[in-house]
Amino acid sequence: MDVRVLGCSGGVGTGKGTTSLLVDDDMLVDAGTGVAQLAIDELSRLRHIFLTHSHLDHIAYLPLLGDTVFGFIPETITVYGLAETLEALRRHIFNDVIWPDFTRIPNSHEPVFRFRPLNPGERVQIGARSVQAIPVDHTVPCLGYRVEGRGGAFAISGDTTCNDTFWQALNAHSRLDLLLVETAFSNKEEQLARTTRHYSPSLLARDLDKLRHDPRIYIIHAKPGEESAILRECRELLGHRQVSGLAGGAHFTL
Repeated sequence: MDVRVLGCSGGVGTGKGTTSLLVDDDMLVDAGTGVAQLAIDELSRLRHIFLTHSHLDHIAYLPLLGDTVFGFIPETITVYGLAETLEALRRHIFNDVIWPDFTRIPNSHEPVFRFRPLNPGERVQIGARSVQAIPVDHTVPCLGYRVEGRGGAFAISGDTTCNDTFWQALNAHSRLDLLLVETAFSNKEEQLARTTRHYSPSLLARDLDKLRHDPRIYIIHAKPGEESAILRECRELLGHRQVSGLAGGAHFTL
């Protein structure tokens, strides 16, 4: 299983893109501005898109992707997410006002996108890969995901603050090789992290005590300009764990 980080920043700027992972060549986790790193032929190979939640930095390029691959794809792309996430897309994006409804284009039988609601805890099998939807705690309904293939397993937290559900779900499995976990704010902004339901390094450290696995940990979703401070604070608090920063363009093979 090949995991390519298209974007993992909490904002935009030169060399930065918001959250999106390419798994093998047919699956995305989130569709933030990092999707712009893919060529048209790569976009046309996508068949599955798993969304964590409805916030713009995680779905911004979904409508543009649909418009780009229209006419290039041999079959419909399935978009997975919580019912609330998919309803937000229908109501606020694919509403024929902000953007055409690509769940009905070119027709309702063979559209560009087909929405597939996920229940919290549900697992979807795609070939040799199992994708588990894990509820987390954010300002809107949100999922993290655990993805397991023949060679290993990785998890991405989605946007969240302190919770038990994500860590309990990961502990229920015997393996976790790679963890991509959001830490949006430094400790000086911990109150803002609590208000917006994100992690700061101190909040993350408390929750990582719940994790029984010892994966490689990469910090994602840091606010631009704060990456170094956030990583430094994470390493100070999590010195016994393998914690690194992450940038778009990174590859992992599991």
